[in-house]
Amino acid sequence: MSSRRSTRLLVVLVVLALLSLVPFAGAQEPIKIGLQAPITGPWAYEGEMAYNCVKIVADWINAAGGILGRPVQIVLGDDQGQPQQSALAAQRMVSERVVAVVGTYGSSVNDPAAAIYERNKIVNVAYGSTAETLTQQGRKYFFRTCFRDDKQGEFFANFAVDVLGAKRIAIIHDNTTFGKGLAEAALRPLQAQTKAEVVFYDAITPGERDFTAILGRMSLTNPDVVYFTGYYAEAGLIIRQMRTMSIAATFVGGNAAVNDEFVKIAGLDVAKGALMTQEPMPTDLEYPESKAFIEEYVRRHGAPPSSPWPVYAADAFKVICAAIEATGSTNSETLMNYLHDGLKDYPGITGPISFDANGDREGAIYLAYEVFGEGDFRPRR
Repeated sequence: MSSRRSTRLLVVLVVLALLSLVPFAGAQEPIKIGLQAPITGPWAYEGEMAYNCVKIVADWINAAGGILGRPVQIVLGDDQGQPQQSALAAQRMVSERVVAVVGTYGSSVNDPAAAIYERNKIVNVAYGSTAETLTQQGRKYFFRTCFRDDKQGEFFANFAVDVLGAKRIAIIHDNTTFGKGLAEAALRPLQAQTKAEVVFYDAITPGERDFTAILGRMSLTNPDVVYFTGYYAEAGLIIRQMRTMSIAATFVGGNAAVNDEFVKIAGLDVAKGALMTQEPMPTDLEYPESKAFIEEYVRRHGAPPSSPWPVYAADAFKVICAAIEATGSTNSETLMNYLHDGLKDYPGITGPISFDANGDREGAIYLAYEVFGEGDFRPRR
């Protein structure tokens, strides 16, 4: 996305956020809830969808009278998908005196922000940050509506061996908190069984465009399945270069690797047949809340979100609002205690939501998806 287009997008989103307050002109002060996301930068596609999803929830809440008789206001923070910018966005949220924050996409990006929110005792609910380490640091104010990488790693190991029949598996990560964490989570159960062997394990550098050297070394090990646990910008290039080098191994991406942008980068002919381990896509959820939400998203934007993360952002916004409504308070400690102890099986868009003592969402669910036809994604059974 060009810097000029990114700037225009950011201006439009800020204006829309302010317009959401119009029905409450003259009413009480709004309840400010932050949304930290990559509105510009390499992951701007995910950030745009996250804003679209949260905006739907905010509009619904405000149309129904708001919370505690007050409108909710989205305070948008663009972290550009970069850890340093994430810290700056978090500091801005603190200075804006937000009640709580939804954010962000990318575990390594979220980590410095979560540390700032913790020091300032601000509830923050992650939507696209799955690294195990985020909830292993004793944080009281950190929660997430997505699931942890250890569950996804176990799912991949079972799927690769039992469904794909893999005997020789290669794992490539990108050395980010998320990518390396998911790779390690997949490696552990694979090393604990005897049906398949991990024949290659190495890392790329995010932002590079030529991966022929590492793919050349990998090809010498003759893998039948390649699991890439990084992000979609590199994933699309990796699979395209694999096929150019006549590496026929089945490509499986983690849950940040395969989406509409991956298909565009790889090219449809190359992307078809690619697999990913993934939380259920929004269109595959059977909950009434899911169907109503997707219907509204399609009405506004013409197509459903192409990844689950934006919908987890909507659920993060919903649980924050539910905590404020249930407690009648915007006090951080009150909200934190309620999310830990009082929120049980809340009817989220992505299913029932409860948090354990660490702030992790309970009840992880994963599926394997395949790229079909015109770039659509379908569960692989």
